[in-house]
Amino acid sequence: FVSYQVEILDWKTKEQLCFLDKVEPNATIREIRLMFHKFYPQWYPARQSIKLDPKGKPLRDEEILQHLPVGTTATLYFKDLGPQIGWTTVFLIEYTGPLFIYFLFYFRMPFVYGLDERFSSSPHPVVNLACICHSFHYIKRLIETVFVHRFSHGTMPLRNIAKNCLYYWGFAAWVAYYINHPLYTPPSYGKKQINFAVIMFLLCEAGNFSIHVALSDLQRNGSKTRKIPYPTKNPFTWLFFFVSCPNYTYEVGTWISFTIMTQCVPVGLFTLLCFIQMTIWAKDKHGTYLREFKDYPSLRMPIIPFLL
Repeated sequence: FVSYQVEILDWKTKEQLCFLDKVEPNATIREIRLMFHKFYPQWYPARQSIKLDPKGKPLRDEEILQHLPVGTTATLYFKDLGPQIGWTTVFLIEYTGPLFIYFLFYFRMPFVYGLDERFSSSPHPVVNLACICHSFHYIKRLIETVFVHRFSHGTMPLRNIAKNCLYYWGFAAWVAYYINHPLYTPPSYGKKQINFAVIMFLLCEAGNFSIHVALSDLQRNGSKTRKIPYPTKNPFTWLFFFVSCPNYTYEVGTWISFTIMTQCVPVGLFTLLCFIQMTIWAKDKHGTYLREFKDYPSLRMPIIPFLL
């Protein structure tokens, strides 16, 4: 067979960092990363971004050298992504924080609300229910992180963890402060409003979990190749008929129901921000599906059936 020569240049300075001789044509980008790592131990594979063009997209691990638009002497560009942290660890940190932060407010710690007699009175039943629902949501997320999710990208830049935690932990504290405040006012329509919201909350949580399981099943054999997700026998997955990312649809539905349940303005603002962020993610994923699959179902929208 014809062996390849691979030179790896710095994406900014164009300086040659290493030259790999007699590389097999069927070598994957992952194998090239490992070869590069031998030259530079400080740049482990997850920290490397390898590109065909300095301004192009990073090459995926499974891409094969001979299938790339290069000659037998291939030029690749390296960019240091900085220290990385595994996505499982990221999610465990992000989701454990809100779980325990919420309890600080729910148990009305003296340093939060003070020692006034009113502040130690028994909370309204909906406050207890909100704590159960909030805790359930994040415990479910932690369980999914450990047992369900399969990550196509193994790591995230370590520098992003502070920003992500500020978002999740900060909002958990803000929301919890008002819901558990001794002067909190329960929902206007009482039990009817609360019961409706709880049913909606549980349905959305079940739907979100069902979608995560369905997406995980697509990569059951360890394959990282993107596939079109389709509805299964589980009715909660039938939303795939109409949207590309029903997990986000259900997630937004969960927070809308929590807003209705608590009738709390900070929860509503958090829900709005969730919706904006998840719409951005859904549109991006929907666009990727359309680019990669010519037979992608035309009826689907990114996040809201028939609308958005």
